[in-house]
Amino acid sequence: MLTRRNLLTTTAALSLTPSVRAFAAPTPSPGPVLVTVFLRGGMDSLGVVAPVDDPNYIADRPPEMRLLADGDKPALRLDNGPAKLDFRLHPEMGALRDLYQSDRIALIHASGIANGTRSHFGAQELIERGIGAPDETGRVSGGWMARWLAATGEAKRAAFVAGNGVPEELAMHTDTIAAGDLRGGMSVPGGKQAHTVLSHLYRDGTGAFEQAGRRTLQGIDLIDGHLRAPDGKVMSYQPTGKVSYEETEIGRGLMTVARVIRMDLGIRAFAVDMGGWDTHENQPGRLASLAGQLSRALGAFHEDLQAQLGNVVLVVMSEFGRRLRSNKSNGTDHGHAGLTIVSAPKIVGGRIHGTWPGLASDQLDNAVDLAMTTDIRSILAELMAGPLGTPGAAAACFPNFTPKKVGFVRA
Repeated sequence: MLTRRNLLTTTAALSLTPSVRAFAAPTPSPGPVLVTVFLRGGMDSLGVVAPVDDPNYIADRPPEMRLLADGDKPALRLDNGPAKLDFRLHPEMGALRDLYQSDRIALIHASGIANGTRSHFGAQELIERGIGAPDETGRVSGGWMARWLAATGEAKRAAFVAGNGVPEELAMHTDTIAAGDLRGGMSVPGGKQAHTVLSHLYRDGTGAFEQAGRRTLQGIDLIDGHLRAPDGKVMSYQPTGKVSYEETEIGRGLMTVARVIRMDLGIRAFAVDMGGWDTHENQPGRLASLAGQLSRALGAFHEDLQAQLGNVVLVVMSEFGRRLRSNKSNGTDHGHAGLTIVSAPKIVGGRIHGTWPGLASDQLDNAVDLAMTTDIRSILAELMAGPLGTPGAAAACFPNFTPKKVGFVRA
């Protein structure tokens, strides 16, 4: 039963929380779509991609904490890495290695932010806001992806988040809608009765509150309408061919994004989160599970969207990496530079890009962490100028920053 309390709760959810925001009417997309995957917690990049023959790597991590060239589960060899080093990929990431070998993805190691913060929230905010220092938050409005949409002249074009909240990279973008799982359809809290009441409530009026309410309901109807058969029942999603997404956070997230992309609603910006990467203890088993989940989800996503891949740019990032030396809990503590994974048309795939700084003590950041040599803003700027087809957007997205060429986009 729809009570007054339930109606007030539903109204507040629609208009005040970031989980559901205004959603613009669909128009044909004028360019490629951008998908960001944020690995929350700080992925141990040296446990995912590392030079297994580096003497410093071998000396500073016990066998169970590093990638190995031999044994029961040897790490997967990666061609085209930094010279004279045997770079390998975590053995659970076979699907990602397949994408690498087919030149679909590129890896940028020792990438991240220049600021040396080891705070999860501090580093995440800097990356998602597209800024270099905390004191810039008062001068730079919103998130970098919201500014990217505005710089393309599409500030009112919708963005979609596969989750229950809107990340900072889309802060200040009013046409964002978030949904963690579309398999049960999409509706307002309270169901059809609440939808009817709210439709009457927001039917008239020109104020920002009424307009936001109408557009939110329109967006919910738009998504939900593409999920239902003529009889009103929610259709099960049918990925391409024999693709199967796992029942994991990243599996559900990328399946939801793929489903919306295939609806062809004109949405250009998508965001997905994957948590659990804060591996201070018992890292070997946890990292193996996370790395496998991520790899298989990315493999399924690419196979599912094989017909659309010429129009999809995907970036996988984390707030920072982890220390070279493991701790006494069989884990790793917060570090500095990490690893960025890029999938896009027109890239030099099947290669590890960026400058490898080395793992000797005098080459490490503060003698403990992988040093940052490629700012993640340079990676995003190169994608904007190349595959995304928005060459002028980087200046607006990353004010007071001059990108450096990374070289992973074909000339």
